[in-house]
Amino acid sequence: MNWMNVEETLRRAETPLFWVGAFTVASLVLWLLYRLLSGFRIWVLGNGQLLTPKLGKWAVVTGATDGIGKSYAEELARRGFAMMLISRSQDKLDDVARSLEDQFKVETRTIAVDYGRSDIYPKIEAGLAGLEIGVLVNNVGVSYPYPEYFLHIPDLDNFITNMINVNITSVCQVNFLILNLPFSASRSKGVILNISSASGMYPVPLLTVYSSSKAFVDFFSRGLQEEYKRRGIIIQSVLPFFVATKMTRIRKPTLDKPTPERYVAAELKTVGLQTQTNGYFPHAVMGWLTTKLVPSYLVNFFGARMNRLQRTGYLRRRKLREQRNGKSLKTE
Repeated sequence: MNWMNVEETLRRAETPLFWVGAFTVASLVLWLLYRLLSGFRIWVLGNGQLLTPKLGKWAVVTGATDGIGKSYAEELARRGFAMMLISRSQDKLDDVARSLEDQFKVETRTIAVDYGRSDIYPKIEAGLAGLEIGVLVNNVGVSYPYPEYFLHIPDLDNFITNMINVNITSVCQVNFLILNLPFSASRSKGVILNISSASGMYPVPLLTVYSSSKAFVDFFSRGLQEEYKRRGIIIQSVLPFFVATKMTRIRKPTLDKPTPERYVAAELKTVGLQTQTNGYFPHAVMGWLTTKLVPSYLVNFFGARMNRLQRTGYLRRRKLREQRNGKSLKTE
């Protein structure tokens, strides 16, 4: 009797279970199809035609004399923007400005400031006054000279102050200056790219202050986008993994460590399609793996392990250099 009741119950549940299963499978298929189409739209078709001087005559790039910043300046100049270049060294700024003028026949201006200082923003504001600015690339940043434990960082007080001024204060202040310009405030268009780092996607031990500062840039950018998207302004958080630049000390580019030019060309196609982006398809795969698939404790463990090895190697090389220098001094 009990067996017959079980069979009857299963028979009655068969149809509802079938529809639950069908709905689940259909939902998964539709989700997968949506993700594939979204990926195709972002990484294959892209949105590369969005950034043109129709947004505004001028593009502003901070940290414009090396690496990713220089590549952004070159690509935006190639698209016809007049370029405002902001960095620390006037000599380097002049070299980049001349190169852009010769190659792309665009107007350039420069502002030389040290982002480690907090009194530079009136000078920047004066330099930007009256410009029809369509694009801002907030690229300036500073990292560790080598991975190190927090309490062992040389000259820690100044290190913290400089890191906050360059990586955090500058982002807030320059975004404020651009958004608050009379020309910007009166329009309903414009693009701001705040360059964060994949290190801001999760804690990175032995680069803790840098990682935390880049997490701030990411959160700040996404929050600001929600505040100002109704004004037609696009604010994007850009989180690259390793790119072959002077800052990363990577000399030979690979598929997952592209040249700055290759990275920037890929990243600009995502503008207007992603509020938060890794900017380059192999980096997007790495971002998905490290934030969605691999447990965070493993990411922290292997990040710490890699940085400890780099720290050990750096300190060993430094000790050998000091020993060689000491011997040469004795010989002299």
